[in-house]
Amino acid sequence: MAGRILREDVEAVRERVRIEEVVGAHVALRPAGVGSLKGLCPFHDERSPSFHVRPQVGRYHCFGCGEGGDVIAFVQQVDGLGFTDAVEYLASRAGMQLRYEEGGGPSRPGEEPGRRRRLLDAHRISEEFFREQLVTPQAAVARAFLAERGFDRSAADDFGVGFAPQGWDGLLRHLRGRGFTEAELTASGLVSQGQRGIYDRFRGRLVWPIREVTGETVGFGARRLLDDDNGPKYLNTPETPLYRKSHVLYGIDLAKREIAREKQVVVVEGYTDVMAMHLSGVRTAVATCGTAFGPEHARIVRRLVGDSGGAGGVQLAGGSSVGGAIVFTFDGDAAGQKAALRAFGEDQAFNAQTFVAVEPSGMDPCELRQARGPDAVAALVASRQPLFEFVIRSTLAAHDLTTAEGRVSALRATAPVVASIRDSALRPEYERLLAGWLGMDDVSGVRRAVADAARRGTRPPSRPGDRDGARRPGAPSPDTSGAVPVVRMAAPDRRDPVAQVERTALEVVLQHPTLVPPEFDALAPDACTAPAYRAAHEAVRAAGGVATAVEVVARGGESAWVGTVIDAAAEPVRALLTELSVAPLPEDRPDSLPGYVRGVVMRLVDVGLTRRVADVRGRLQRLGADPDADEQRALLGELLELEAQRRTLRPA
Repeated sequence: MAGRILREDVEAVRERVRIEEVVGAHVALRPAGVGSLKGLCPFHDERSPSFHVRPQVGRYHCFGCGEGGDVIAFVQQVDGLGFTDAVEYLASRAGMQLRYEEGGGPSRPGEEPGRRRRLLDAHRISEEFFREQLVTPQAAVARAFLAERGFDRSAADDFGVGFAPQGWDGLLRHLRGRGFTEAELTASGLVSQGQRGIYDRFRGRLVWPIREVTGETVGFGARRLLDDDNGPKYLNTPETPLYRKSHVLYGIDLAKREIAREKQVVVVEGYTDVMAMHLSGVRTAVATCGTAFGPEHARIVRRLVGDSGGAGGVQLAGGSSVGGAIVFTFDGDAAGQKAALRAFGEDQAFNAQTFVAVEPSGMDPCELRQARGPDAVAALVASRQPLFEFVIRSTLAAHDLTTAEGRVSALRATAPVVASIRDSALRPEYERLLAGWLGMDDVSGVRRAVADAARRGTRPPSRPGDRDGARRPGAPSPDTSGAVPVVRMAAPDRRDPVAQVERTALEVVLQHPTLVPPEFDALAPDACTAPAYRAAHEAVRAAGGVATAVEVVARGGESAWVGTVIDAAAEPVRALLTELSVAPLPEDRPDSLPGYVRGVVMRLVDVGLTRRVADVRGRLQRLGADPDADEQRALLGELLELEAQRRTLRPA
């Protein structure tokens, strides 16, 4: 079981990994003022860049959709990883070895710290080797296979397709020459163990790299090409410390951005199907690798598609879905219908509507693209129907609905399907539809049958065993990697001039604390009147104010200061603090920045003094015609002092 990473190591990852390099791999960033970068947001569609990164504070924020955080949060969001996996990925990227709390270890069972990097390197070098072999004379049969299916050299390059030569030790010798030991090669799954020693696992085959969502290759899938190859049609990497077939989806690294953007994923059944889908414009397609779609696959998809907050997605009249869409493509034959029934068991894992796209003639997406072109592939996805409807209609098709006995039998078979629908608002609609499909005028009989099935806990129609002997997946375990949604504080009206003064002062305090004058720490707790900015000011005060900031920045830079303030803040305020720490400043001249910082802070001080002057004057007016002399004298003295302070801020 994964242990908790030591806090100091998490902080070390934040400090060592440069956020602009990680974000820059996904977003084209350009300068946007002093210490600021901007680009098009990777989390929502936009034409004008509103996504800002401030490297010195180690934070990003999109002023369009509101997403923001540190480098760990970015990797979690863009790659769909849990917190621990994101930290481990970044640590591996930075060459760091993480430490865990006593009794804990890496999130991947059986993985030794530092060993993962070696195995990943072996796979990276192997992928390069296979791709180089694809252009050799021996690979003519592999190139012909691709050409026959409409894939040119460019497509092969885009998907990393390669060729494993026929010899027994071509890759083995190549990896040994790069310094890998026999133990490392055996653990990688790239070689097999024979009576005479180890030899290449993949020989004379077309090879596809199987990558994690981060883009790192962890295994391979290989297709038989030669008549004298007595092995299986498809041969995958065995279970290894890197590769677990129930945890990987082919094409997820290429599809992840479009999945997160479109809130849609299309699940197909093969490597060439993924290629055909992407080349036909359906860039959200992925495939399982030698196993049925299961709970871990559902968890990967759910992280990328996200949760809509409701019980399920809703299909609109135009064909799009609110809350996301999971589309399974199956052949129109009996095997395809059985696969759809398997998918039905995973539907409850999504807060998105689940669909089935069936090609009636039995062609897979690769064959469909060859026969009818890319538009036909896109049309297949567009013609999807809700999974519940498909399963119910497929079950009804097995019964004779022209007889009373057949209709009763069909009702008994389909009632458990309707009873298992999680969405309590959707279930009555399918009861009504089922009554119509059965030709029953009274829906009450269907409702009773569904209620009886729910009470008995009757399962939907049984499904065949999964491929590769995998056990039938049960309901997925709860995804504990996501945080409980937190209500964010409403941002004040940006048109309010006083609120704008408060905002700009907080921006410079977070971004350039060493330039902030000491007058900021003398501000009263109620110096900010907007509730959100008052809460942000409280967090700055709780972190020790700018006096402490100077010490924190000296030790760990501006990013450490921002982290200290965020740690001191209540959860609903943290997103606002990230936004303030990244917000672009209007002053983009380094030489003028100190004057700008002092100016905006002193404006906030001035606003506070003006507010106190108005308060004292009001109290003087309320003293009445016969005021207490001592009280009046004290108020007049306070007023004179405040006016004098304000005059020093407003030189003639």
